[in-house]
Amino acid sequence: MAKFRYKMQNILELKEKLETQAKMDYALQRKKLTKAQEKEQELRNFREEMREEAAVLRSEKLNVRDMRMTDRGIEGMGYRIEEQQKVVQHEEDELENKRAALEKVMKERKAQEKLREHAFRAFLQEVEAVESKAIDELTSFKYGLEARKGEKDR
Repeated sequence: MAKFRYKMQNILELKEKLETQAKMDYALQRKKLTKAQEKEQELRNFREEMREEAAVLRSEKLNVRDMRMTDRGIEGMGYRIEEQQKVVQHEEDELENKRAALEKVMKERKAQEKLREHAFRAFLQEVEAVESKAIDELTSFKYGLEARKGEKDR
């Protein structure tokens, strides 16, 4: 039997490699986003600790200097949290871009696999046609031999 060789196998392999790379890029971006979100949460936690400290300072003896420093620290944390939110948003946007790229590459690979599948089906039909033709020729040959043999016997 003939061996199936897909003419665009190298393209299919390239699409598979591109998909693998896109998956790795997506995973890396997901990791970056997670880190940015964790940092934002740490900043929020630290700001909350500072607020608690400010509440304690206010409940104890009045030390205006410490209270002002704590208030400035809380304001500074607010600014840092806003900046980190921008970073998180940027990382989310990048993640969405990577997801879209991955989706595109996966569609391209699947299209190549479908083309390969269609080519394989065509190959099988071709092989079947060749085998059918060979069987028909063999049957015709045998029938012709039997017909000649029958004529000689008469």
